This record gives sequence, C-alpha cells and structure tokens, in this order.
Amino acid sequence: MSQIAETSSNAAQIEYWNTSAGETWAQFQEALDRQVEPLGLAAMDALCPGEGEHIVDIGCGCGQTSLALADRVRPTGSVVGVDISEPMLDVALRRPRLADLQVAFRKLDAQTGDLGDDLFDAAFSRFGVMFFSDPVAAFANIRASLKPDGRLGFVCWRPLNENPWMQAPLQAALPLLPPAAPPDPTAPGPFAFADPNRVRSILADAGFGSVTINPFDAGIGGGDVEQSLKLALAVGPLGRALREHPELADNVAVAVRDVLSKFLASNGVWMAAAVWIVLAHTS
Repeated sequence: MSQIAETSSNAAQIEYWNTSAGETWAQFQEALDRQVEPLGLAAMDALCPGEGEHIVDIGCGCGQTSLALADRVRPTGSVVGVDISEPMLDVALRRPRLADLQVAFRKLDAQTGDLGDDLFDAAFSRFGVMFFSDPVAAFANIRASLKPDGRLGFVCWRPLNENPWMQAPLQAALPLLPPAAPPDPTAPGPFAFADPNRVRSILADAGFGSVTINPFDAGIGGGDVEQSLKLALAVGPLGRALREHPELADNVAVAVRDVLSKFLASNGVWMAAAVWIVLAHTS
C-alpha cells in the first residue's frame, strides 16, 4: 500500500485514524457496519452505480461499501477503496469477497494523494469526507480524478441534535464529564458537514456543479442494550471524551445504559439517525 507523508496537511487526522479511532472502528466493525449500512445504501442508491463503471470509495474504512459498490458494477466494473486508516484497511483486506468482484484497497489521503491516472466514473463516500482539514482542496483533488461527465455521491450527518442515536448517550453522560468548550462546527469531525449551505459552497469552490442535498432519516441499531452500550461508549463525541477520561467510564456507563434502555424494542435498541444525501457532477 502507498504511504502518506507525515507532513501532510491532514497529519492530525492521519494520526487519529491510525491510533484510537481507527482501532476502535476496526474492533467494532461488525456492529458499526450494521448501524450505518442503511444510510450508506441510501446514498449508493442515489448515486446509482452501473455495470462496468470504475468507482473510487473515499474513506472506505473497513471495506463494506467498497464491496457493495463492486457488486453493483460487476462483472466488468471495478472499485478502488482509499482510506488513511491502516487498522481499518487491514480489516477490509481480510473480508471475504466473491471471486468476480474487482476491488482494490489503498492507504491514501484523498485530500492530497494521487488517485491515479485511470479516471473514475464516480466517487462515493459513506461518512468519509467530513474529516478533511482543507475540504475544498480535497474535493478539488477528488474531482480531478473523475471523468468529464463524472459524478459524486456521499452521505454525511445532519446536526447532532437531529441524531438521537449519538446525542442521547452524550446528553446522559455530560453531567458526569468535565466541562468542555463547544466544538468548532467547521472543524474536521462527524458534524463538519451538518450545514448544507456549507457543503454546497465547498463543492462549488471545488468545481462541482448540479449539487443536490436531500435529507434522509432512518432508525439504526439492532443490538441489545449491552451491545449498544459498548458502541455508544466507544464512538462519536462520547467515545472521544471517554478516551480522554477513562476513569469516568463506569459511572458514565450506568447513565448511558439507562437512556438506551428507553429505546429498547422487541428486536433490539433502535434510535433515529438523520443524514444528508449529497449528489454532484463534474460539470
């Protein structure tokens, strides 16, 4: 796999996704794939990949979306999944796949890296584009890898207060956590693209046109209370806070378990998720 220079402008994100965050997502790959799969499929349906197309999967993580895309473009199409996280790519490379799926995985920073001379028909991402330190430069780089009639499709989170699956555990934990300054809403992170006007402006500045941004809502989950608790304590803003204050985990777990129990149905814990489905074209 190609290597990423330490001087990259995404150095902080590269370190983060190759240590704590990447290791966590690799550890919880099965549960996280189950959680977000319907949201990614909604974006994939909107992009409408077709047989024979050549597609790049930006921030492919543990590989679920790359394999799903390859299934849609087979037998003559191909997919290249790129990510900065070695732990997650290791999972992707070990995943079983059908023999006729043409999929390759590369360790690459899509903001600055060379995506290759073989231009893609489309670029896709499931929650992989909100972490660029310079999003305009990143999307310009992605656009340069697309054919003149190429297209882009991705899914990103709407605001935290529209996403109970992440907000409810965090709110339950906040009284037990040290006070923290409000996060910069435009800093790299899961909610960096919560404002659709910002997304539209970034894509326009990067040279994309015909941008459409549509809301999509779904219930996600399916695990029991204990499975859901482990996930809630490990990912998102709450997971990051507990990595900084692990001594608080036991007390926080009690409060979060209580709130998750309120969302328990006969088939597991299900909570609302709210995203944007974004489509754009190179011209």
